[in-house]
Amino acid sequence: MKNWKSCLFVLTGIATSLVADAAITIPGADGSDGTLLVTNNVTIDLSLAVTDDWNTAGTGAGVYDSNKWAVVFKYSNVVVSNGCTVNFVNHASRAPVVWLVSGDVTIDGTVSLAGQSFFDSPPNLAEPGPGGFRGGMETYTGGINASAGFGPGGGFTEVTDSGRGASHLTAVTSSPAPYGNESIVPLIGGSGGGGGNYYSGGAGGGAILIACGGSMTVDGMIAADGGAGRQDNYNDAYRSGGGSGGAIRLIAESFGGSGFVYARGGGGNYSGSNGRVRLERVNNSGTVSVVPDPSILGLQGGATALIWPPAGAPEARIVSVGGVSVSSDPRAEFGTTLADAAIPQTNSTYIVVETVNVESASQVIVRVTPRHSASFSEYTATLTATNNLSPLTLEWTAVPPVNLGYSAVQVRVVRP
Repeated sequence: MKNWKSCLFVLTGIATSLVADAAITIPGADGSDGTLLVTNNVTIDLSLAVTDDWNTAGTGAGVYDSNKWAVVFKYSNVVVSNGCTVNFVNHASRAPVVWLVSGDVTIDGTVSLAGQSFFDSPPNLAEPGPGGFRGGMETYTGGINASAGFGPGGGFTEVTDSGRGASHLTAVTSSPAPYGNESIVPLIGGSGGGGGNYYSGGAGGGAILIACGGSMTVDGMIAADGGAGRQDNYNDAYRSGGGSGGAIRLIAESFGGSGFVYARGGGGNYSGSNGRVRLERVNNSGTVSVVPDPSILGLQGGATALIWPPAGAPEARIVSVGGVSVSSDPRAEFGTTLADAAIPQTNSTYIVVETVNVESASQVIVRVTPRHSASFSEYTATLTATNNLSPLTLEWTAVPPVNLGYSAVQVRVVRP
């Protein structure tokens, strides 16, 4: 699991005084990546990002910070012209996108972080938008059956029948509880739909934070929709689940426009949940259409935007699987790169989780999603060790059964 001030100027004259709010501050927005001016369709390849601290000066390709799980750009201004679309190629970690902009943002075209829809050429896993999670595998010849969607809200699968939609803002039938929070801190996208018979599940929509110190105008579209599952009105076995919508967080001094901001769930017989949208601004003059309904925060003039989880925020990470240490920056490519942890086949295995600033009365839930031939399973971990020093650090252990082949393992915490 990746982790996720005010000032007044007073002008006085002989007979009058005027008070004006200072502009908001966007941490790290030094303009070092220059202006992003989009006058033709463009695809930003996040795999080219330099791995470094997020606050490192940009060179145009982005900076990937594994501790923040984000690819960060620091633009002076952003202009996406009418009729033009910005797409993304995922970083190997599938990290979300963060644009820190010192000036203004104008979106007259489209910024797309949509997840891919179902496939009919097995074996496939539909690819999410950056910050989202893949759709489940479909059943195909060779005795390899379908899998659940990936991510904390990944959709259930019937293995040799249909897949179900993914959760995010809300839960959907046979899928996990909602996840995330209305602040979208930390930044996390949508989950994948469950795979079905011959058709993979739709992938989750991506996640983006756009924070600017000036005006943000959206007359075009920002979209992080989940990918569609396959619809079949006659045969349940040919249905797969839709991916859930991603997450869009927008911060600006002034927000306006009459465009669209969408984080909708992918369609199909078993649709995915909508994602989350958050708007934070001092002034609002827009009539932007937003789906789902956004959470809204009115900022004070001179405020400093919160970009990352604050110091002391709860954290959780998987330390080891079957006694094998797990990297703090897992990639989970299911075989195209080496596994994050390779263990001998046994009936069950120990998964050790470390939490920081998490109460001992919390629930720590480990989710295991095999790449194929099974749905997801969830296990409640047991508290096994406590460090009462500051910050409070706890160790938890879950003992799930082992599936032959690749599985993705994730952890989430439900606090009291």
